[in-house]
Amino acid sequence: MDDGPFPTNVPARLDRLRWSSFHSSLIAALGTSWIIDGLEVTLVGSLGSVLTLPTALGLTPSEVGEVAGAYVAGAVMGAVLFGGLADRYGRRRLFFVTLGVYAAATIASGLAPNYPFFLAMRFLTGAGIGGEYAAINSAIQEFMPARLRGRVDLAVNGSFWVGAAAGAAAAVFFLDTELFAPAWGWRFAFIVGGLLAMGVLPLRRFIPESPRWLLLQRRQGEAERILLGIESRAQVLHGEAASTILLDPREHVGWFELLGVLVRRYPRRVALGLSLMGAQAFLYNAIFFTYALVLTRYYEVAEGRVGLFLLPFAAGNFLGPLLLGPLFDQIGRRVMITMTYALSGTLIIVTGLLFKADMLTPQTQTLAWSVVFFFASAAASSAYLTVGEYFPLEVRASAIAWFYAIGTALGGIAGPIVFGHLIASGDRGEVFMGYALGGGLMLAAAVVALFLAVDSERRSLEAVAAPARAVRNRVAVTSRRATSGRVRSLARSALRSSEAPATRQQQPPIQP
Repeated sequence: MDDGPFPTNVPARLDRLRWSSFHSSLIAALGTSWIIDGLEVTLVGSLGSVLTLPTALGLTPSEVGEVAGAYVAGAVMGAVLFGGLADRYGRRRLFFVTLGVYAAATIASGLAPNYPFFLAMRFLTGAGIGGEYAAINSAIQEFMPARLRGRVDLAVNGSFWVGAAAGAAAAVFFLDTELFAPAWGWRFAFIVGGLLAMGVLPLRRFIPESPRWLLLQRRQGEAERILLGIESRAQVLHGEAASTILLDPREHVGWFELLGVLVRRYPRRVALGLSLMGAQAFLYNAIFFTYALVLTRYYEVAEGRVGLFLLPFAAGNFLGPLLLGPLFDQIGRRVMITMTYALSGTLIIVTGLLFKADMLTPQTQTLAWSVVFFFASAAASSAYLTVGEYFPLEVRASAIAWFYAIGTALGGIAGPIVFGHLIASGDRGEVFMGYALGGGLMLAAAVVALFLAVDSERRSLEAVAAPARAVRNRVAVTSRRATSGRVRSLARSALRSSEAPATRQQQPPIQP
């Protein structure tokens, strides 16, 4: 492997591609995992009240909340572990490991003989999906053209709710006592969900490694071959020049260096990422994982019909990122992140006040939640987009993992447990305090976004956050037919620049 800086236009060539069959295949293979996750997690939400029955596992409402907390705790640890491995060993390898862990643990959940085993399997299921978030979000962002990155990333994250709708319908099917015995219906639901996840694995065989990641390993030839294969299936936008950057990859970025990169170079971005991830994690996990308990305890909805109420809720969550996603590329990140977080926070507090006053029916409660999460789903998806865009290539998956882990640990683990105990109290006023807390966190995150968000729309990832190992951050615009003399000149310039160590760690061109 050659040492020293080298010029490359691979990132710019990825950014100027038109949408093609390759991009569709990528979304099908990677985004499908979100659909499967939505299906499986919604089954848990729908089955929450069923698991309390003596014919099932006989859980208490508090134990249902603890199971949800274990799932989130597993996701936190899985994200950190697999996110670091994705940066070190590549995105592609982790696609198979994380989905395999997730599928196996889900099937085992359906075979659980008791509460402790079920709790452990939910933890492992969470670990698999936590790793998926880090590896898949980083890969999708690194393959997508800059002008489409926002809408695609939001749509992929929002596709979770396509699976959620399927999971809601599946819950009604598996809980039909005329088709399945009460002791077995919930078990079949988990087992089928895990088998569907395993069915996604073969689709991923055809997804290549990220060319951007390969550049960091000095595997320029492999990156070029993969890109040529993609270009053979996609047209290049006319008038788009391929800008060249100079990279000088070194050893793997360690944990202590990662902390330095994130905190010293990007303190404002760190504050923003934690605010966005923590707020949405609390709101989602608190409400979603206890959804069935609210319907059954306060509205006396039959356990077998809870899934029907999840259908409109899931529709609102999917339509939000799908319809609002293009605006993140057109109007801009700062405006849209601030707006979606602020509207979500305001609407959930209003809904909580109506709930406290006992002014809602099961139908109007579900409608109110659907409206709230039309905006909240776009907000939550934008949090993953933000933490992926804002940090260098070398640590992208790790950054997504750490922000997901810390934000989820702050908001996601506490949310279900707190709400589980509030609902168990039977006091509407106490449940409202949970709604108010979730809404307040979303409003606070909106204020932080207003002042700290970066206008990263339609910009290359390298312009938003220059690679930590870039020799220099100013790009030299060249065409793909640049002369060999020009390339040699760039290389000589890179070698001269590399003699001064300080030039390797220059600040990125966009630093809020």
